[in-house]
Amino acid sequence: MAERIARQLRKWIGHIKEALSAQEKEYTTGSIDKAIFMLSLPVVIEMMGEGLFAVVDMMYVSKLGSNAIATVGLTESVMFIVYSIAIGISMAATAVVSRRVGEKDKAAASRAAFQAIWVGVVVGLVLGGVGILFARQVLALMDAEVGVIEEGLGYTQWIFGSNVVIMLLFIINGAFRGAGDSAIAMRVLLLANGLNIVLDPILIFGLGPIPALGVKGAAIATTTGRGIAVLVQFYYLFLGKGTLQIGIKQARLHVETVLNLLKISLGGIGQFLIESASWLVLIRFISALGTQSVAGYTIGFRIIAFTLLPSWGLAQAAAALVGQNLGAKQPERAQASVWRSAYYNAGFLVIVSVMFYLASNYIVQTFFTNEPEVVRLASLTLRTVCLGYLFFAFGMVVQQAFNGAGDTYTPTIINLVVFWGLQVPLAFLLMEYFHMGLLGVLVCISLCHSIHAVVSVALFRRGRWKLRAV
Repeated sequence: MAERIARQLRKWIGHIKEALSAQEKEYTTGSIDKAIFMLSLPVVIEMMGEGLFAVVDMMYVSKLGSNAIATVGLTESVMFIVYSIAIGISMAATAVVSRRVGEKDKAAASRAAFQAIWVGVVVGLVLGGVGILFARQVLALMDAEVGVIEEGLGYTQWIFGSNVVIMLLFIINGAFRGAGDSAIAMRVLLLANGLNIVLDPILIFGLGPIPALGVKGAAIATTTGRGIAVLVQFYYLFLGKGTLQIGIKQARLHVETVLNLLKISLGGIGQFLIESASWLVLIRFISALGTQSVAGYTIGFRIIAFTLLPSWGLAQAAAALVGQNLGAKQPERAQASVWRSAYYNAGFLVIVSVMFYLASNYIVQTFFTNEPEVVRLASLTLRTVCLGYLFFAFGMVVQQAFNGAGDTYTPTIINLVVFWGLQVPLAFLLMEYFHMGLLGVLVCISLCHSIHAVVSVALFRRGRWKLRAV
């Protein structure tokens, strides 16, 4: 028995080392459970790092008071639009690259990766320029109080100005995941977040000759960490030895590939823009309740992100497995990979939801703030939203499975109907006419995301995504 346990332990240690090695892999044969583990482990670690950064960043910012917290919350709500575009292009890169890898065409996979980079640079520069010029107007449009605008304008300008870096970070990591190498994406984001965590207290509070920059320092730290990470991504693309190797031929503009990427990414951008725009409306509703409501909501969702981001690892594994197996003409294996990923995700999020429901006050007070009203509202956010976690688990995985198949339009339609046809009007109704305040918005979020998951699973079971050409 002891020898058998030792043998299994050595086997899984070997799997962990392989999963974390910087080598692209394809998973069209062998154990599905192993494939999920190999693809998701680096992304789970990567997302845990991202979540840790979000929490630590908010811990430092919360020391500056409610205005600083509100600045971060309002700016991030607008940045959801930028993230939507970046994620949409990234999903297209994952879908196309994974399909080419499944077809054993590494040259076409590398070409697709660089065409996605061309798109990201152009879009990022345009959005960044507009963001810097109109940062004050954007905060005012979000109903930020005067004190919030004056204290947080520098933060907002820095974050908006870093859009091209954000685009590249998302898109290149999407290409790496499509090629089967979640490990490089993991290393890159861990580097970005590690640098951010180190620089945050130095730039926010000052150190020696470095002046205290307040909340603006948090934005500079974030931009610096992400910028260095993008340079490392380019090193792997141009000097690495993996599946994605970009030379002169791949770096040329290839119009047909760009148009294909844009066609796929428009659906992805659309689905996330629809969702992000609805979040913007919700945060606008919440900002009308006052700075403390925004602060409580922001802290709560930073903590929620810490738990949902690891789940994103399983969802991304499902997307890559769907793309590779469809490319290898194995749709049933692709479908089985999705259900396995969803069950694992459900088990994880049920445990987290119980923890949130029982210990929300302790988490907020220990790590963030002791302001009674902010603590109450942040705890309310955690306890209410976690009620939908079981449904979220399936919805996250299935949505990314559609995207991995190149079917970005089905999730777009679902998002449009659920988030705009139901979530926005229901949130307004609960908040204004039933006088539920922040609780009304939170109930609406939990309910509507659960409905979103049920509809997504029902459409996924039809199987039309298996016929999608990329």
